[in-house]
Amino acid sequence: MLCAAGPDEARGWRDVTSWLAELRSGIAQFAPSVFPYRRFALALALGIIGGALFYKLRLPLPWMLGAMTFCTIAALVRVPVAAPGVIRSPMSAIIGVMLGSGFSPAIIGQVPQWIVPLAGLVLFMTACGTSVVWYYRRVGGYDRVTAFFCGMPGGLVEMVIYGEERGGDARIIALVHSARILMVVMTLPFIIQFTQGIRLDRPVTGVSMFDAPLAAEALLVVCGFAGAFLGHVLRLPAKTLLGCMIVSAAIHVTGLSDFKPPFEIVNAAQLVLGVAVGCRFAGTASHVVWRVLALSVGSTLILMAWMTAFALVVSQLSGFPAVTLLLAYSPGGLTEMALIAVALHAEVAFVAAFHIIRVFLTMIAAPMTFAWLMPARPPS
Repeated sequence: MLCAAGPDEARGWRDVTSWLAELRSGIAQFAPSVFPYRRFALALALGIIGGALFYKLRLPLPWMLGAMTFCTIAALVRVPVAAPGVIRSPMSAIIGVMLGSGFSPAIIGQVPQWIVPLAGLVLFMTACGTSVVWYYRRVGGYDRVTAFFCGMPGGLVEMVIYGEERGGDARIIALVHSARILMVVMTLPFIIQFTQGIRLDRPVTGVSMFDAPLAAEALLVVCGFAGAFLGHVLRLPAKTLLGCMIVSAAIHVTGLSDFKPPFEIVNAAQLVLGVAVGCRFAGTASHVVWRVLALSVGSTLILMAWMTAFALVVSQLSGFPAVTLLLAYSPGGLTEMALIAVALHAEVAFVAAFHIIRVFLTMIAAPMTFAWLMPARPPS
């Protein structure tokens, strides 16, 4: 006699089928009739040129920042470049596995020491949100909803969704957060390199893909698929990145493996992610982009001032290195800041954990704070 599937089994099967459908949909987006191969190839070529130039000039994080710079300029002058969102998932999987490899059994014992830095993070987010929302409302002239969600320190996708649901301008919110990530990622490595004397002018190094054992490279693929599925099931933000990081971290914390992705693959992922960030401005009216970028200079200065102040104060109170706290508090993207941490040989797990906490706190606090400060107006 056949038994009916229980609720948990039925839900698990739905998760599998929905993930497989999502995977098939992602693969379908690479079809020649859908994917803009020529524009992406042009963007990738510009990214390689920019990365090679930055490498030659010994500038920080050359492959990511060089690609980002050249593709941003190309997008602003209307060069036909494109980097569809579907390309971010495999690159995010690679970076997620790399971030997870930064966790170790010893990191668990350090968690109680994070209390002071975590308290500083909450105060830092409050200061940033308050001042930047005011800036976009008074200086930028945005409406109250758009200004509020532009000023929240993190969660690009989530802030766009929340803002649009409440009547804000989703296009402006997306551009502002893209510009925030661009500005922070473009400036912070230079600040660290020139003020701290720490060299960031070389790509990530480590084991080569030609020297890595086959079993280790197979583990990279397994972590990628398992992590993507886990992120889908748990409905995580940045689900591919965080899912792969969780799976990789579990393997490394339990001591099952100390494998790290080959440096060629990591550097290629940096290059593609730099291209993707730079191409975010493609197809948008130039005057809109230029105004957002101009306003972002002011908001980035505010964010950097708060970041530096909190990092220095918390460093004195907690004993954590100021550079590590700068990366942990930085209002840039999780992926980009973690890559800088790797280049600095800083505590990648610490930096990644703090950015995940920042995104989660922003996701929870932003809609609640908005509802408290700006209650819905009754219909007239």
